Amino acid sequence: MTTMKFLDNPPRHLFFTGKGGVGKTSIACATATALARGGKRVLLVSTDPASNVGQVFGVTIGNTITEIPQVPGLSALEIDPEQAAQAYRERIMGPVRGILPDADVHAIGEQLSGACTTEIASFNEFTDLLTDSRLTIDHDHIIFDTAPTGHTIRLLQLPGSWTDFLNDGKGDASCLGPLSGLEKQRAAYAAAVDSLADPARTRMVLVARAQTSSINEIARTHAELASLGMVQQHVVINGILPKPKLGDDDELSEAIYRREQQVIANFPRELESLPVDEIDLKATNMIGIEALADLFIPQEHQITAVPSTPTHLDATGLAELVDELAVADHGLIMLMGKGGVGKTTIAAAVAVALADRGLDVHLTSTDPAAHLTETLAGNLDNLRVSRIDPVVETQRYRDHILSTKGVDLDQQGRAMLEEDLRSPCTEEIAVFQAFSKVIREARTKFVVVDTAPTGHTLLLLDATGSFDREVKRQIGSGMTIATPLMRLQDPEQTKVILVTMAETTPVLEAVSLQTDLKRAGIIPWAWIINNSIAAADPRTPLLRKRAANEHAEVDKVRDLYATRSALVPLLTHEPVGLTALRELNARTWGTVPVG
Repeated sequence: MTTMKFLDNPPRHLFFTGKGGVGKTSIACATATALARGGKRVLLVSTDPASNVGQVFGVTIGNTITEIPQVPGLSALEIDPEQAAQAYRERIMGPVRGILPDADVHAIGEQLSGACTTEIASFNEFTDLLTDSRLTIDHDHIIFDTAPTGHTIRLLQLPGSWTDFLNDGKGDASCLGPLSGLEKQRAAYAAAVDSLADPARTRMVLVARAQTSSINEIARTHAELASLGMVQQHVVINGILPKPKLGDDDELSEAIYRREQQVIANFPRELESLPVDEIDLKATNMIGIEALADLFIPQEHQITAVPSTPTHLDATGLAELVDELAVADHGLIMLMGKGGVGKTTIAAAVAVALADRGLDVHLTSTDPAAHLTETLAGNLDNLRVSRIDPVVETQRYRDHILSTKGVDLDQQGRAMLEEDLRSPCTEEIAVFQAFSKVIREARTKFVVVDTAPTGHTLLLLDATGSFDREVKRQIGSGMTIATPLMRLQDPEQTKVILVTMAETTPVLEAVSLQTDLKRAGIIPWAWIINNSIAAADPRTPLLRKRAANEHAEVDKVRDLYATRSALVPLLTHEPVGLTALRELNARTWGTVPVG
């Protein structure tokens, strides 16, 4: 195995972060496997609400430390946000049951049902793993596979304490802070930050693909982590296409290779001082122990095991879906899916296609790591672009509360209000309010929403559901009101499109997301399979084998899961700018040979 620099003298904690879809989970799992096979006792922890560590190893893990049978010395833990939140709620509500009136206990439960509670509970479990030696004394290394960058940074910036937020159960609050033990929690959070900032204990590994947006993301992450004192950082560039052989005569492979090498050559100056590892693109998905064992080994250019029997994909293109959407002159279109599947690109392509038809379109994002303006790289007269930025929305909300509810308070009262507004609950409320405003716009125009990666989108929908329940509780049965959740559940008003790739993990996660959405009364309208290698008709053995692997996944989507679906090809160039986005819409795919 080729030695990775980030595995040289590894500290106790290895922390993998980066933009969604860059391969953090695969690299974290391969790292944990390599260390365990080297005789170390390793605990692999996922803090991603949409964790798929269990899928990689073929083992059901959950929120208890579980041994991986195929790898002696390796155990894994998936922090389950819902179970963590339930345990958190019980710690608060248990002591007051039988003491407070049932109505008050029920009101506390409603306040604790929001997404904020879920994030706080998950973060508490994360800090316990960093600071409570009783939980991890049996392990030499703890490997953290984290949520996509924006949300990881936000968790690391959470304040060390929070208090009750409008605990009368009315007004703007949708969650309740802990009722006791604030000092203990503050100390635990401070100890967690100290551990993360200590290079002798923690190494931050920034994972990227050889793509401009992905590299820019880790450059931003590098600066943000450094500002928090976390300076022990390494970079891993994953999934690099090996140089095609002479005589392959494949325009796609040559173009991708040149594009990736150009990105690497233009590495941001602020990252040049960091150790960098490069990992080749592999022919198979990173599922199972054998695949993980090969991840750090350079990919051989001589791949001959391509299918001898031709296979075909029958699929329509993105343009057909847009034609169907454009029949109406307004509506909410929400793009959802796993990080890294290209939601931002597809959302931009759909918005441009609708705007090109003369329709009024508002394109926005709830993803902290999304950069719509970079993807568009241009303007259209009837296309407006915005972003629901958690930092901006939270500050706007704080300013509004201080200028209204805080205007008549004395100095002590205003200081207490300002402390409350530093609660992580405040961000949940602010983002939900901005999201609700966007939903209302869809009554008169098209609103295309590029959502955050799966787990965090579900947290936002959870906040929407909490608001829906609270409104219904307060108005009773004598009145009706259209809440944001009701609009999301109405197929005439909202079209949810699941974006995935023709790979095992993204499809499984999209299936899980579809199940969660249906449980909330939201039925996905369509699936889009993005970056299809098969649709690009490659010639090199490596890409042909990857293309052949897509066939089964496309069949599953089309035949088992999707009411309607579309296939979008991998382009020879990055889909940035109006011309490239229109190219995604211009192509219709019929019977495409992949073998």
